[in-house]
Amino acid sequence: MAKILTRTFLGILAVLIGVYLLMPVLVIVPMSWSESPYLSFPPEGFTMQWYEKFFNDAAWMSSLGHSISIGLLSALLSVVLGTMGALALVRGKFPFRGAVMGVLLAPMIVPFVIVGLAVYITFLGLGLAQTTLGFVLVHTALGVPYVLINVVASLSSVDRRLEMAAMNLGASPIETFFRITLPLILPGMLAGALFAFITSWDEVVVAIFLSGPDITTMPVKMWSGIRVQIDPTIAAISTISLIVILAAFAGQGVIKLFASASERRRRKRIVKMQEELA
Repeated sequence: MAKILTRTFLGILAVLIGVYLLMPVLVIVPMSWSESPYLSFPPEGFTMQWYEKFFNDAAWMSSLGHSISIGLLSALLSVVLGTMGALALVRGKFPFRGAVMGVLLAPMIVPFVIVGLAVYITFLGLGLAQTTLGFVLVHTALGVPYVLINVVASLSSVDRRLEMAAMNLGASPIETFFRITLPLILPGMLAGALFAFITSWDEVVVAIFLSGPDITTMPVKMWSGIRVQIDPTIAAISTISLIVILAAFAGQGVIKLFASASERRRRKRIVKMQEELA
């Protein structure tokens, strides 16, 4: 009885903490429907004019396109580099692996203001400031640690005997990776890609240093709009961003469910094969 009460209490506490953390974000949603020309809560009436204003504004659409393209490209590069780094750290044998891991995770620790200033000074001399390539390079560096953490965790749980068995049967290391290792660590790679994309999508501090007249990401555009004029369009854009992030996490959850089901089927096949050989 005591265990049931404890679990119930902890469950209620977790829900309350979740509501407390999400409440400031969820308040934005009804504010985006208000007929008032200013941000107000509770909302006055109901209208979708602020969403229409967002989608009919060429400047907002340009910043949205830049955010999507930069986020997708940086997430893709982050997955490639982060997976290669995880393979080297988990499968490789070299000294100072802990120090190397710390260096690779440094972008998560260093304040973004310092990163933005250093990147701006460096990229200004290289001609990469106010360019898509510059944004992709910086956001890739910020996203690699998230991929690295997830893929290292996935690789650590992979049974090395499966890889050794594949190579003993004649598969090359590359074939072993794509046929055995990759399917097993794919959920970790996708989780890392998700966090890398969200990091790029939401990043504003470094983007302020790199933005210019020709390229501005949506968070920077929102920041500039808040400084000049506050209207419910900002709330509408925030609601859209929230939907995108929630959809990404929902997709990740679906992928994990399919991955878990596939893993259970694979284990059943292995057990059945072992029984037949016995």
